[in-house]
Amino acid sequence: MNRVIAALAAFVACVPLAAASAQDAEPAESQQVAASSQSAVSVPAALEPKPPIVPTSAFASRSSFWGAELSPDGEVLSLFRRVGSNVKLTVITPETGRAYDAIDFADGAQVEWYKWVNNEKMLIQFSGIGTVGSWQVRFTRLLLAYPKEGTYDFLVEDPRSTHGGTVIHTSEDGDYALIAHRGDGRFYTPSVFRYELKPGGAITKIQEPKKNVFSWIADKDGVVRLGMGWRNRRLHIWYRAGADDKFERVAKIKPGDEESFFEAIQIVSGSNRGYVLDEGESGRVGVRVFDYEAREIVETFYENPDWDVEDVWWEDGEPLAAFYTDDRQQAVWFDDEYEKTYNDLKEAVGDRDVWIRSRSKDGGKLLAWAGNEADPGVLYLYDRESRSLSEIAQYRPQIDFENLAKPKAITYTARDGTDIRAYLTLPRGRGAKNLPMIILPHGGPFGIRDSLTYNDEVQFLANRGYVVLQPNFRGSGGYGDDFYELGSGQVGRGMQDDLDDAMDWAVAEGTADKSRICVVGGSYGGYAALWAVLRNPERYRCAASWAGVTDWDRMLRYDRRYLTREAGKRWIAKIEGDDDFDLKDVSPYRSAEGLTRPVLLAHGTADNNVPFKQFEQMKKAASKSAVPLELLVIEDEGHSFSKAESEQAWYDALEAFLAKHNPAD
Repeated sequence: MNRVIAALAAFVACVPLAAASAQDAEPAESQQVAASSQSAVSVPAALEPKPPIVPTSAFASRSSFWGAELSPDGEVLSLFRRVGSNVKLTVITPETGRAYDAIDFADGAQVEWYKWVNNEKMLIQFSGIGTVGSWQVRFTRLLLAYPKEGTYDFLVEDPRSTHGGTVIHTSEDGDYALIAHRGDGRFYTPSVFRYELKPGGAITKIQEPKKNVFSWIADKDGVVRLGMGWRNRRLHIWYRAGADDKFERVAKIKPGDEESFFEAIQIVSGSNRGYVLDEGESGRVGVRVFDYEAREIVETFYENPDWDVEDVWWEDGEPLAAFYTDDRQQAVWFDDEYEKTYNDLKEAVGDRDVWIRSRSKDGGKLLAWAGNEADPGVLYLYDRESRSLSEIAQYRPQIDFENLAKPKAITYTARDGTDIRAYLTLPRGRGAKNLPMIILPHGGPFGIRDSLTYNDEVQFLANRGYVVLQPNFRGSGGYGDDFYELGSGQVGRGMQDDLDDAMDWAVAEGTADKSRICVVGGSYGGYAALWAVLRNPERYRCAASWAGVTDWDRMLRYDRRYLTREAGKRWIAKIEGDDDFDLKDVSPYRSAEGLTRPVLLAHGTADNNVPFKQFEQMKKAASKSAVPLELLVIEDEGHSFSKAESEQAWYDALEAFLAKHNPAD
């Protein structure tokens, strides 16, 4: 691990960001809020010509920048961009487009999060691959960075720990931070330390570790008030009213229901109350007020009747906005001025979604993304006082969004009467009848979902002439507890039925040609693709799997190495269900020898989520099948694509595979 850390070096640069380039972006001239939409005038799909083929390299190129944040005073913004094999943190002045000094992260390092703590310094958590015994693991480290100077210091340097600390509070002036970590490594659970955020700053332990407390929460005044952890299959919390009080254990939030969702997200200073994300009687996750002294929910601050709340924005310790996803991400504002600003932005960008990515401390300047499911989007800087909108950069400058297809939401009914929401993308210039189709199930499988957002893989497939269908099968997130629980024990069974029923819907609608349907997916979606052609070869023409599970028993044993004992039990119970179901019956490698449909099996050798052994096991099991596997192995790649060239390799292999076994033309 030390070799990886040593490879991280400060890099001083002054890089001009050229106009209209996403890699080297310079603000365009300010536009008034009445600016027109970029959206093209649509014509019926059957009447328009086929769009030009977009190169796979364009879909795989990723955004050349990400993680844009405004400094507290709003005078500069920071972002990450990839240059060669390295990632650079670049800080620029929007008015000039000129860069301040940057920090260069060595090849293999991945930035997990960062935040400005004042106008001169920021905290950055990055991760890298290290070795513990014979295992390769991803470790994290914290940096205190001075980006305008191009300097940094490591805050928590413990070579025996893979976790470099969790920041639970930063002071208003950025002078100190509270960081939870294991200290000298004698304890399994973290202590809390006060770090002076300056070179050589003092480090003071302010909270001793407590048995079974794995996360600490502080109020906005920097007082550690809450500790949380699992014990005896139950979530317990320890609470105190103030810095001079002792922690007392608070009873489990929902007795008898260890699977219920509960997340403490804010404690009100000087009060025994705090805000939590918690399921109500409806099974919907909402923002609620919890009284830690009374040990109960005392008020619902906000709950959407149809959708789970996913995130909350705060201002001075109070909710500013809540976010949920119906078919697309939505915001509910609790501040009239912010709501007006948000509506002004939506009016300015026309037929596109708007998301505020960052804001200055006084809220006078905002960084906003505008785009939609058929537009990768543009990053803008908005000045609330002048009501001006300046373009900073485009997220996919290599792709002409006017050539992309527009997904739409549909609902179909599964065989047991359950309504399933899905997203249908028709290829342009090919009509809407008897098309070759790709069913594209998401990963997870639990708690994850698709929505109407831009997706490179969807657009790549539609651009090649395929209709794409993304079902949010039972167990998907965002639809409430009842729908989530419908997925318990349904891996390879009810979840797979939902995919088959999606196919039947598309065929009955006349959209899909039932003889030209393939399943493609990654992670759990990769498993579902493999299982589709093994369980129902009469339905599907082919399958392509990236990093798919092939042996559930081995997969669950592997997962338990990285989960607590109780979390491992809960996860296994979620996959297996309550009956005597044998997961061997839905593991693809068990029936791989009988494979009769073409399969593209792809995996990265450095995958720590679904280990490469799953690929090798399937390859061996299918070695005597009537139809040999087509294989793609990407060396040193993980579960998701960390490099554009890896993603392009997948798209290139998938394009050739589909052209051979399920051609669009």
